[in-house]
Amino acid sequence: MFDRFFHPAHAAATPPPVPDVAPPGGAGDTATVRRIVAKLEAMPPDQARFVAASAYILARAANADMQITDDETHAIELELANEDELDEATAVLVTEMAKLQAKTVGGTEDYVVTREFKAISTADQRVRIVRACFAIGAASGTISAEETAVVNEIAGELDIDAATLNGIRAEFHEQLSSVQAIRRVTGDPGQTA
Repeated sequence: MFDRFFHPAHAAATPPPVPDVAPPGGAGDTATVRRIVAKLEAMPPDQARFVAASAYILARAANADMQITDDETHAIELELANEDELDEATAVLVTEMAKLQAKTVGGTEDYVVTREFKAISTADQRVRIVRACFAIGAASGTISAEETAVVNEIAGELDIDAATLNGIRAEFHEQLSSVQAIRRVTGDPGQTA
């Protein structure tokens, strides 16, 4: 599905959007999914690419520890609905598609998609996506070392400078697993790392 947005040559071979009706004997859910896919395909190509790239980057960050929790899934859905002005149903579907992509082709597509996002986004949007990646990691209460490493990698690919990245990371200081581990060892909940 995301190939349609990142590789325009695929779009030419893509059949037209499916009508807004359920197939005979089909489930209502199928009609809903078809309507949502049609809505994505009806978006201006630049907006669809931006939504797809955003969703993939967020899912990439969530999958850093090789699992995407329900809390992280919900955080991705909220981020897409808030930032990309998608309705809830569309945000849910895009999130599920991005999660599947991150789990199945992650690694091979990570840099390509992040580079695409960099090319079509503003500096402010790049900072917001990095902040959102940290927020998604924090959805479970702890940002793991693996999640931190992937977000740092994403920030590097987006040319986020060290000072900006450190400022964003500081916003999530209490959720960093390393900080939480130090607090557990020292028994001092007020100690700073």
